[in-house]
Amino acid sequence: MSGNGNGNGNAEERTFAALPPVQGGAFARTWWGQAWLKALEDTALDGRQLKAGRRHARAGAVGAVSVRPGRITAVVQDRDGTAHRSDVLLQELSGEEWDRLVDLAADSAGHIAALLDREMPPHLVEDASAAGIELLPGIGDLEPQCGCEAWDHCPHTAALCYQMARLLDQDPFVLLLMRGRGERAVVVALQERSAARAAGVEETHGAPHPGDAARAGSGVSAAEAFAARDILPPLPAPPAAPAAPGEPPSLDTDTDPEPGIDPTALEFLAADAAARAHRLLSGAATPGEPPLTAAQDAVRLAAGAPASWITSRLAEGSGRTRAGLDLAVRAWRFGGPAALAVLEQEWTPSPEALRRAEARLAESWEEDERPALHRSRATHWTVVGSDTQLRLGEDGRWWPYRREHDRWTPAGPAEHDPAAALAAGAVRVAP
Repeated sequence: MSGNGNGNGNAEERTFAALPPVQGGAFARTWWGQAWLKALEDTALDGRQLKAGRRHARAGAVGAVSVRPGRITAVVQDRDGTAHRSDVLLQELSGEEWDRLVDLAADSAGHIAALLDREMPPHLVEDASAAGIELLPGIGDLEPQCGCEAWDHCPHTAALCYQMARLLDQDPFVLLLMRGRGERAVVVALQERSAARAAGVEETHGAPHPGDAARAGSGVSAAEAFAARDILPPLPAPPAAPAAPGEPPSLDTDTDPEPGIDPTALEFLAADAAARAHRLLSGAATPGEPPLTAAQDAVRLAAGAPASWITSRLAEGSGRTRAGLDLAVRAWRFGGPAALAVLEQEWTPSPEALRRAEARLAESWEEDERPALHRSRATHWTVVGSDTQLRLGEDGRWWPYRREHDRWTPAGPAEHDPAAALAAGAVRVAP
């Protein structure tokens, strides 16, 4: 691509050298280049002419392309060598529309940076459309004129449009030139508008620009958003989850921490947050689960086997003894919050729930195998003459317990079948 001596945007016309033939692949990779082609393909009445135009463009039959406000021009050759001057017209923006467009672009430093990086910011196109300014062409906006005297898009104007999509991919300022202003004029207008705003803010000691509040609160209607669906780029694919959680920053610095701040404890919490985020990203955790209470979260943190002094602080902070926290951690490892609730909370089943539980206990063993069970509490059934126990959770599952060191200890995960739970409790299961 080369200029005619004015390709730096100083003039209101740019000329691009003929592009070489291209084999296969799409003519446009960017979303704005694809929107340009969509306007062509939605406008043309004869699909055969478009196919012939694509063949011409791929074969390198389009000569140098001249771009100026409202018009692009090129000479296109047929296979027999016949040359045709072809033009495609696009309506220019009015001076008032350009002022509004520059205002919108100056609203965001990201818009300006994207344009200077040869990117067309989609939000700028959306905002402009909502303000009644169409940057990208729509159906019927690309008006053909060709020396072959076709009244609709012919292979020559179609080839010019396909070639133009390749140029737009490289530089969206070409589209702005067609709409009436070259790159230099646009950049100068943006610089002047940005400088004026900065000076205005300084003079008013930080007062916002008069139009900022209206623009920020106006939003976009659902109808406008739906109408813009075809010009917006597709959402990018989500990035792959990292193989392992990231390492938290070290807080071991020469600066003394503020009173009451423990850097080592903060590092531990940061590492835990990174691990939880990694589990969510990798799908190992279920989003939307009920939030944990402070007492539950202390057990979860302790289940990660932190340093002994951290475990002691977690016990103290959650109102447990160290032995009580160890017992809670054992329950947690068997079943999380549900297992912890069975250990630490008592609940009273309704008469109907109690009848269902008694029936489940009766039917889970053969008559000659059923153990003698004593209901010691509302939801606790202890095997007579044994150190095993069944506890009923509020979800209807049964949890095995064993008596160890004169206290009942979680002995395994929950089961819907009390016989299976009791069998697991009879065997020492590592949490």
